[in-house]
Amino acid sequence: MNSLHIAWLMIRRTLGRKMGFITFLLLPCLVITGAVALFGSEQITRTVIPYVNVDGGVAGTWMIHELAGKEEYLLKPMTNEAEVKEAIAQQKGSSGIIIPAHYTEDLLQGKPTEIQLVELRISESSYTLRAAVEGLTSGLLQSASAVKVAAGPVSSETDILSSIQKPFEQLLQEIGKHQVAGEVTDLQIYPKPGLNNVTGFTVMFMMGLLTSAVAVIMEDRRKRTMARVYTAPVRAYEIALGNFLGSFVIGIIQIVMVLGVSRWLLHYDAGIPFGIHFIILAAFMLVSMGIASTVAGLICNPKNANMLNSLIIMPTCMIGGCFWPISLMPDYMQKLANFVPQKWTIQAVETISAGGTLSDITLPLLILFGMAAILLTVGSAILRPSQPGVEA
Repeated sequence: MNSLHIAWLMIRRTLGRKMGFITFLLLPCLVITGAVALFGSEQITRTVIPYVNVDGGVAGTWMIHELAGKEEYLLKPMTNEAEVKEAIAQQKGSSGIIIPAHYTEDLLQGKPTEIQLVELRISESSYTLRAAVEGLTSGLLQSASAVKVAAGPVSSETDILSSIQKPFEQLLQEIGKHQVAGEVTDLQIYPKPGLNNVTGFTVMFMMGLLTSAVAVIMEDRRKRTMARVYTAPVRAYEIALGNFLGSFVIGIIQIVMVLGVSRWLLHYDAGIPFGIHFIILAAFMLVSMGIASTVAGLICNPKNANMLNSLIIMPTCMIGGCFWPISLMPDYMQKLANFVPQKWTIQAVETISAGGTLSDITLPLLILFGMAAILLTVGSAILRPSQPGVEA
């Protein structure tokens, strides 16, 4: 019962103040909202494609219609070939398409013909456009060949056009209906795009509780409140358990609010079940509490508590991959990342997002719980309630 009273007082001292509520609940939710908006959106960037269709037949029109139906392309009509080349030269599009005159007739007659692609430089978008055009051209050739075979032998080119042009047009109309279509299935082979940054900002603001816990402990030591509590008829383990429960409940509230805002308010699907996501962040919260208790035992001057952000929180977040992938860092920095909890938290989240299960993140969770146990033990051992600290 004594532990519950101590825990409740700690919660009131932290969240009962306006600044505490804004800092530890409202601000993290706002930051996560911004992170989801910046890194978590899956908007498709449409590639601008200037084009000109000089062909008077159905093949050129069908080609443009099929390309315009793809959501990754935004086709812009031009009046002539010179305008297409000028638009590409001014980088108003990644690639341009020029469909030559008599394109349909040449296809039906079996003459060599091709669609001209205007490229300023080879890029991923221009390469995929070329592949799409070549695929559609191959389909047109097969359709023309099938219509010619069905029409049978004819004596002249005029008879070829008159006998197969109408069936060819009808065939393209049926193909354009796309009665047989594929369905895209997310196999969860890779983590959710932007999840690394969203998780990084989440754990960074969760570590803000570290500063709050240290400030509360330093205030108690400076005013000798902690020393008086230890002299009261309360067991030492009850005092330690009360502070632990208070900090842990505050962290749980923050985790639930952050996950609730991202999932149900912003509708951000990280591809992670709520329970597993909660367990991972709770394990990180335990490590943060261990760091807070250890640091509070080492700091005697309350003014030094303000240096936590620049000496512990930000450096460990940078090393742990909260702002950029760890693979971009030098080898020695990647090895150093194994000693910070942010790295294992982000790794566990990305593993689950890529289709993993709870058994696949056993190692990261064990490391987080091990770090928490060691730091909490060290913090409890070195915290001296009789040391009042230096007056601010």
